Amino acid sequence: MSTTWRRRAMRSPRTTEVMKLVLLFAVAVAGALLSDWTMLGPRALWPAVALSALGCAALVLRHRHPVPVLVATALCAVVEGAMGYLMTPVLFSPLLAAQYSLSLRINRVAAWCGALVTAAVTVVPGIWRSELHSDWIIGIANPAAWVLLSTALGSYVRVRRDYAAARAEHTAREREEEARHRVVQERMRIARELHDVVAHHLALANAQAGTAAHLARADPEQAYDMLGRLSETTAAALRELKATVGLLRQDTDTHDGLAPAPGLEQLPDLVAACEAAGLDVTVTVEGQQGPLPPGLDLTAYRIVQEALTNVTKHAATRTARVRLARTPHALTLTVTNDADTTRPADRPGPGHGFGLLGMRERALATGGTFRAGSRPEGGFEVSCTLPLDSHEESTAP
Repeated sequence: MSTTWRRRAMRSPRTTEVMKLVLLFAVAVAGALLSDWTMLGPRALWPAVALSALGCAALVLRHRHPVPVLVATALCAVVEGAMGYLMTPVLFSPLLAAQYSLSLRINRVAAWCGALVTAAVTVVPGIWRSELHSDWIIGIANPAAWVLLSTALGSYVRVRRDYAAARAEHTAREREEEARHRVVQERMRIARELHDVVAHHLALANAQAGTAAHLARADPEQAYDMLGRLSETTAAALRELKATVGLLRQDTDTHDGLAPAPGLEQLPDLVAACEAAGLDVTVTVEGQQGPLPPGLDLTAYRIVQEALTNVTKHAATRTARVRLARTPHALTLTVTNDADTTRPADRPGPGHGFGLLGMRERALATGGTFRAGSRPEGGFEVSCTLPLDSHEESTAP
């Protein structure tokens, strides 16, 4: 059936049903005429027409009552055979339609049991009529074979429909799992962004506030200057927090006021903020220069930011070194701080350490490597390598 006719049938199901039954009735009447032309002896045509009409009328209920409809059409076919009509599939086409419909709606065992009983009933007129004994294929095997064939076709269609329904359900489950997985990934990404922004700026603000409190009596002017930088740090924290939370906006919301994602171009501002908190940062850049893909640029910036935040919060020294080494195929980031034996380091307690976990997840998400740990000569080092090839290919036009 073409797409146009299928759409028309779906729009007018009752009209389609009537057309099917009328066509089936015409086929059954044609079978009666064919039998009248091929069989010897005069016979009336109206009984076959009436029985065909009765069988086609019973098919209206085949969807709700398939078994009674099959019994009714089988009785009509047997009566036609007993009246001397040749049992051809054209003549008892209503019976075949009822058998096919039954195979679609009941289980396989019950469908085949009903098919065997129906096939046995249809061969009775052929056994009873002596003129068909010599041609048993037409009178006995032919009706039974068509009934069984109709059952096989219905069972096959039912299996295909069940398979299609199961596949559609499986596909729907896969889509739900994929959507759920994407939601979890997005939540983890936003959680990392929030952690990096809040932890970094709060650590700097805490360091600046502590330094200002320490200098309040000894050097009030410098303390006031530190408090001014503290307000700048909190303002920057609010801006980045607003931009990050803006990711949770609905599609219908406007994106006015959302700042672009930070990158290594903001590294001087990051170093200045750390120095305002009392951390002396040295940056070394090696290799070729140039813009990075946006995703990789954000990942590199966040890793450096979190590493410097950890130095501010936990390191025993007030110095840190940042090394950026870029090759045609990779970008290597290294953040180190030396040991200071005059004061103990503030190590994270149990249940902490989300900063290192977030840096590791960011590096691995880009296909890179990550390493963090104590140095043999003392201090702590964070190092990661981010590949450039895959990101450049993905952003190429």
